[in-house]
Amino acid sequence: MYTIDNGKAFDWGRTSQDYAKFRDIYPESFYQKIIGYNIGTKGQKVLDLGTGTGVIPRNLYAYGAEWTGIDASENQIAQAKLLAGQQGMLIRFEAVPAEKADFPASYFDAVTACQCFWYFKPEVLMPVLKKILKPDGKILILQMCWLPFEDEIAQASENLVLQYNPSWTGAGEKRHPVHLSDTVLQYAELVSHEEYAEAIPFTRETWHGRMKACRGVGASLSGAELESWEQEHKKLLNQTASENFSILHYIAMAELKIK
Repeated sequence: MYTIDNGKAFDWGRTSQDYAKFRDIYPESFYQKIIGYNIGTKGQKVLDLGTGTGVIPRNLYAYGAEWTGIDASENQIAQAKLLAGQQGMLIRFEAVPAEKADFPASYFDAVTACQCFWYFKPEVLMPVLKKILKPDGKILILQMCWLPFEDEIAQASENLVLQYNPSWTGAGEKRHPVHLSDTVLQYAELVSHEEYAEAIPFTRETWHGRMKACRGVGASLSGAELESWEQEHKKLLNQTASENFSILHYIAMAELKIK
């Protein structure tokens, strides 16, 4: 359980099946940029923090790195193992919080963290990463969020989430660089960063599933609340969206090198 939303608990394990089905949505440009940072290439050992259902390792598997993915949720890891197995991928997945990653010293060439870094305690995590990364090892922090103030469908969906879950703090995203705390920068130096926007294609079904699999909905609403939210959200999309549409997202990346 996490309590980032003004104390309201949520559990990613409750939404693992929807997460596996509807959140593998990063565009090809996203993966090409990761490879452009020389992360995930042949001969490397890479650790993916907060791996969820293993989206990053699975989509970069073909580039030849040896991937390990960890996540605090056992249900998420179960889905990651299932999906990787169905695709014949040899990826090591473990249900363990990032701060408790227990690997040999100087073991990994790089660490990735997508849509998760804000959950971690940097004062605990960064010494762990310094230990398990090779000298000058890389950390790549990634995020992709819809832009409610630039996309009417995204804003309408977001407003409905807030009606059911006013404590949800995932609303109101704008374009911005990845935030790096002073603690993070004590252990690693910022090498480069970039931000760009891209329209991500959806259908009514896949956008509904994407919203259901967000922290403010499937991971935190009660059964009755979730059922009611689903009915209202489907009605909303039928009234405001065509069968096929795109949602504008911003993508931000920060490349760091361990000191």
